Amino acid sequence: MTREGWDAMARWRDERMGEDGDLWHRALIDPTLLDVVGPVQGLRVLDLACGNGYLTRRWAREGAAVSLGVDLSSGSLARARRREAASRTGARFLRRDASDLSGIADRSFDLVVANMALLDIEDASGAVREVARVLDVAGRFVFSVGHPCFDLDDRSAWIVERSRQGDGVFRDQVWRKLRLYREERSVRVPWAISPTEVGYTRSYHRTLSTYSRILRDAGLAVVRIEEPAPTPELVANSPQGPFIAEVPLHLVVEAVALRPAPRRTRPAEPRRRGSRTSARTPRTGARRTGAGDRRAGSGSPRRGSTSGS
Repeated sequence: MTREGWDAMARWRDERMGEDGDLWHRALIDPTLLDVVGPVQGLRVLDLACGNGYLTRRWAREGAAVSLGVDLSSGSLARARRREAASRTGARFLRRDASDLSGIADRSFDLVVANMALLDIEDASGAVREVARVLDVAGRFVFSVGHPCFDLDDRSAWIVERSRQGDGVFRDQVWRKLRLYREERSVRVPWAISPTEVGYTRSYHRTLSTYSRILRDAGLAVVRIEEPAPTPELVANSPQGPFIAEVPLHLVVEAVALRPAPRRTRPAEPRRRGSRTSARTPRTGARRTGAGDRRAGSGSPRRGSTSGS
């Protein structure tokens, strides 16, 4: 028996994710994602493609001023609302296509998060443009995806070879094999729901260049990239855990709005002897400051950022 799409698998997915995420999220992806997100106290947070809303509800509990989860799957949202009704956090949920956030005002969020979602969205460009639209001026976009360089649907695989090392001892060597990295395509991803059921969703491989272009075209610039390493829990409970310690399978990216470069003005020419004109300061619309003064926004820390210098 087969099931198609997230709606058909909503119950299975909700039971798998629970309130803390499944093993793969809880012990590999989310620790790095949450570190990049940082404190959300007082922030307006949008959880894009929220699924059963476990992160939406987490951020509401942590004091987000607004914690809104949006998803296209009615089945997933029903599960999210059921959990919220059973234990109120203040999180809200709304059915929307990620590439059409109608009814959500411009600049209405300080933070947008898409956890393992962009790779499942056909119109990723439209989704990121909508993210840029709803982000406030100092807002941030944090997302995670499968690592485009190492996790290419059925075109990538682990190879484990046992060979004699320089000290004469045989040891396992782990390699990541892949092909056709530049070929962008969509595939049906199988999920083993039960011994007799397989569910399928659609996923999209995109190169790093494409992700970079999508962000820049939307007016966003990458300021941080992390490659999640497995926690001890994943190493102990997944056969891939030790392999991922050597080769990462995911990316976590932080992006912010591009700011236009400051306008340059030519220095005033020195007054010439006999000249009827005097040197003048170019008019920039700003009051002249001392040499040690700093204009607004020239290096002030970004609100909510967790990246160091």
